[in-house]
Amino acid sequence: QVQLVESGGGLVQPGGSLRLSCAASGFTFSTYYMSWVRQAPGKGPEWVSDISTNSGRIRYADSVKGRFTISRDNAKNTLYLQMNSLPPEDTARYYCARGAKTTGVYEYRSQGTQVTVSS
Repeated sequence: QVQLVESGGGLVQPGGSLRLSCAASGFTFSTYYMSWVRQAPGKGPEWVSDISTNSGRIRYADSVKGRFTISRDNAKNTLYLQMNSLPPEDTARYYCARGAKTTGVYEYRSQGTQVTVSS
């Protein structure tokens, strides 16, 4: 079955960095767009970024552009999100999901990892 397992969240000070990883299994990772989505307390889901199968097309939400970098390693079936210059407003639960940006619901999504930006 499809599994998406994240790691790398935690507590970081404002201005700091974190790198999230998402290990995929149960499907042919290299043939799917992948996305990162986040949800802050009391708010709806916010799409963060997506990446095409061969990393040739990458998109970011305006709120993270220039600070976040999405990448993937198809040989390792792993998706990454490098997050730099984090302000408190980036505090949220972060999820990886199979598929490109959508206004609907992702068919498969990870359990999420908490990122808290606080001093």
